[in-house]
Amino acid sequence: MEGLIAIAAAIAISISTIGPALGQGNTAAKAMEGMARQPEASGAIRTSMILALAFMEALTIYGLLIAIMIIGKI
Repeated sequence: MEGLIAIAAAIAISISTIGPALGQGNTAAKAMEGMARQPEASGAIRTSMILALAFMEALTIYGLLIAIMIIGKI
């Protein structure tokens, strides 16, 4: 039973990490592209990018919280 709980925690953290990681990479790439095209708007783009990255990182932290709660069952 403890093995299944450990596997569930591993799946929870891995799935909750894959999506935000892909999203963060895509966001950073598009922000760099936007800054290269319009250097005068780089401040606004950077601010929006940091805010978006923070929201994406929150999803990963929620997955970590769920994994910790699952591990607490052992």
